[in-house]
Order: sequence, then structure tokens, then C-alpha cells
Amino acid sequence: MDFSAILLLVGGFVLLVFGAEVLVRGASRLAVMFGISPLVIGLTVVSFGTSSPEIAVSVQSSFAGQADLALGNVVGSNIANILLVLGASAIAAPLTVSIQLVRLDVPLMIGVSILLLLLGLDGNLSLIDGVVLFLGVVGYTSFLVIQSRKQSKAEQEAANEEYGIDEQESAMQRWLINPGFIVIGLVMLVFGSDLLVDGAIIIAKAFGVSEFVIGLTIVAVGTSLPELATSVVASLRGERDIAVGNAVGSNLFNILLVLGVSSIIAPGGLTVTDAAIHFDIPIMIGVALLCMPIFFNGIVARWEGLFFLVLYASYVMELYFSTTSHPLFPLYNEFLMKGLLPVTTLLLIFVTVRALRLMRQKASQKST
Repeated sequence: MDFSAILLLVGGFVLLVFGAEVLVRGASRLAVMFGISPLVIGLTVVSFGTSSPEIAVSVQSSFAGQADLALGNVVGSNIANILLVLGASAIAAPLTVSIQLVRLDVPLMIGVSILLLLLGLDGNLSLIDGVVLFLGVVGYTSFLVIQSRKQSKAEQEAANEEYGIDEQESAMQRWLINPGFIVIGLVMLVFGSDLLVDGAIIIAKAFGVSEFVIGLTIVAVGTSLPELATSVVASLRGERDIAVGNAVGSNLFNILLVLGVSSIIAPGGLTVTDAAIHFDIPIMIGVALLCMPIFFNGIVARWEGLFFLVLYASYVMELYFSTTSHPLFPLYNEFLMKGLLPVTTLLLIFVTVRALRLMRQKASQKST
């Protein structure tokens, strides 16, 4: 394999991570200036910013005719955002889960994941499908922004402090510097995604691995680096609800915005492979469903974070063994079916029973 492919991949990752950081900084400050609350900034602006590498890569892949890479990138990133990003963040420090996430955003994440499967059953995400997904993100974002306008003056001042908005700063400075950050971030994302896609295609051809699998693994983890960095840092700083909100919000944006735009601009739409329909998208839906009983308790404990990481490692190993026709593939499948699957089922039963008990306790406390 040409060493230049590795350089393209690494260079693309670096530009994507730094581009997303610069974009988030500028966009967050502008959002605060318009009076949008910190919670909504986390669920929209920051989630959009950390999803911008996925957007850049998927749009670039769609233009280049690499539809498999675009879809694999989103599905793989959504799986990584929950199992890898939240797993690592919970191990760093137990995560706090906002009640709004449990009531609204996580059910929405589950719903749009199922919607993606239904839209892809015909083997294609068409222009109409893309419009439906894009309208979904417009509606979701509009609802959150309208809700955020009800914030108090104290919340606005807290947002100014959190995102470094200086009230003494002139309006001209604000309107020059922050859009400048956004433009610079977008430029870095465009160049970074171009390098990343080129490198990923070269590697896929060198190893005889499909572009979809490369998108599910290498590219997905690379484009999830902003979510990973944001969530781990937020967890260590004590802003643990932001860590969860960032991952959930990013998953919503990945499906609704990234695949929506990619389906609209890709000639003939995006092809949805049989492997995606029968394995990878159902895995993504299962991971989204997994969040409900675990999040309902209001805390993602360290052992649950470790559990997430074990599941992610198992998923990546399954992809590796299946795509390379490894001789250990049958044995590994037997381990998954007779070992990991029963253990996972028992753990889900445990956290579900715990969630139901907590629900009953809260109901009895309200009644008394």
C-alpha cells in the first residue's frame, strides 16, 4: 500500500478535528448572541459542529460517486458515538443524563434510526427520502430554538460566560470574528474531508475491503473524534450532561442532516446495501434502544461505560472477521451468540427492572 494513503488519512483527520473545533467556537458564540440557551447550543450548534466532519465526508463522497462510504460513515459514526464516545466518557467520569434527553431526544434518535431502515428497504435513499430527512432536522432545530427563547436573563448571562461572550466587545468585533471562525472551520473541513476520502478509497482498494466497511470503521471513528474529544473533556470538567447531549444530538444530525443532504445531491440517491439493511442499521437501532433503560436512571456509570466499549470492540471484530473470511469467524460468531448476547440480554433486563423500580418510586413520591 502506498504510504501516501496513510498521510492523506492522517492529514484529513487532523484538518477535520481542528476545523470542527474552530467551527463550533464561532457558531456557539453567534448562537449565544442571538439568545439561544446553552442546552440547545449543545443539542444543535455543538452537535452540528461535531457532526460537520461526517457532513463534509459524506457530501464529498456523494459528489465523488462513493455512496457506500457516505452511508457507512453515518451508520458507523452513530454506533461509535454511543458505544465508543459515551463509553470512554463514562469511564472518565460517570455521566449525568438530562430528563429532556430521556423524554424527547433519545426517543427521537430511536425513531429516526428506524425511519432510516424503512426508507432504505428498497435499496436506495432517493431525492424524496433526502427531502424528508432534511425537513426533519429543520423541524427539530426550529422546535429547540423556539423553546430556548424562553430562557431567563440569568441563563443568558451564564451562556455568555460559558462561551466567552464579552458584553463590552463591540458589535463589529463580534460580527467579524465569529463568522471568520465559521468560514475558516468550513474551509478546513472541506480540505480535510477531501484528503480523508481519497486516503480511505486507496486503503480500501489495497486491502480488498469494501468502501462501506471502511466507512463503518476507519472513517467513522475518524469523523467521531470531535464527539469523542468534546464528550470526554466535558465529562472531566463536570459538564457531564453535555457529553450525553452531544452524542445524542450528533446522531440525530447525522441521519437527518448528513444523509438528507447526501441523498439530495448524490446522482440517483444513496445505495443501501443488503449488509446495511440486515446487519449494520439494525445494530445502530439496537444501540439507540439500549440507551433508554440505561439513561432512564439519570446516570451512566463507569461499568456501563465499560460495557459500551466491550460491545463496540465486539462489533468491530465481527466486521473484521466477516469481511476477511477469517478462519476464526465461525468460532467468534458462536461466542457472540452463546456468550455475549445472553450476557447483554441479562444486563438489559437488570437495567430495565432498575428503571421501572425508579419510575415507581418517583410516582409514589409524587402521590404522597
